[in-house]
Amino acid sequence: MPHLLILGGTTEASALAAAVARRGGRVTLSYAGRTATPRAQPVPVRVGGFGGAAGLAAWLRAERVTHLVDATHPFAAQMSAHAVAAGAMTGVPLVALSRPAWRAEEGDRWTHVADLDAAIDALAGPSRRVMLALGRMHVDRFAARPQHDYLLRFVDPPPRAPALLRHRLVIDRGPFTEAGDRRLLTEHRIDLLVCKNAGGDGASAKLAAARALGVPVVMIARPVLPERPACADVAAVLRWLDHAADRGV
Repeated sequence: MPHLLILGGTTEASALAAAVARRGGRVTLSYAGRTATPRAQPVPVRVGGFGGAAGLAAWLRAERVTHLVDATHPFAAQMSAHAVAAGAMTGVPLVALSRPAWRAEEGDRWTHVADLDAAIDALAGPSRRVMLALGRMHVDRFAARPQHDYLLRFVDPPPRAPALLRHRLVIDRGPFTEAGDRRLLTEHRIDLLVCKNAGGDGASAKLAAARALGVPVVMIARPVLPERPACADVAAVLRWLDHAADRGV
């Protein structure tokens, strides 16, 4: 029986897992394990790393995986590189489920920066009230700009307090709405938003809220990812799976 491994952690990964489960196929959804309480899924789930590209290749062989979908976050560059390498080692066909990047619309006040270091550099200057919409992995690096008051929104309470001198923490899980994020930005008097260009619909409410309120945004560009076949939505991945089956892959 074909066995699909989905490298997940995104809304799109969960949607793909549900779609394959409805069709009756065998699928495993893998999480990196950064969220303490991930949403329940209709398919078997594994949590944690594989031990690099070689470890992922060994898992693909041991579990007789026949198809591999990289549906990780657009900023999970290392995992994407490992997926490409493991696919090459094992001959397991790979496709990426890659959400389109966000593009500025009329009324947006975006400053585009290349990476996290450039985002930190962009925060030089007088004190501001800054929402860091980055998750919890990178916020401590903004301690280099201690003059600001930071707003953080995490899915889970962090195991230790963030290293930021002045911050407020909101624990909440999406999906978020424009109206809700407008209230959040207004309540905390946010005058700058910093976020990664994650793309997709699941996290775009904060951008619509910032646009409506005239709040400027520091937008961090996506990292360069390895070349690989890509699909833009779940339906395209399902067609890819059917095509691979027709070819006997």
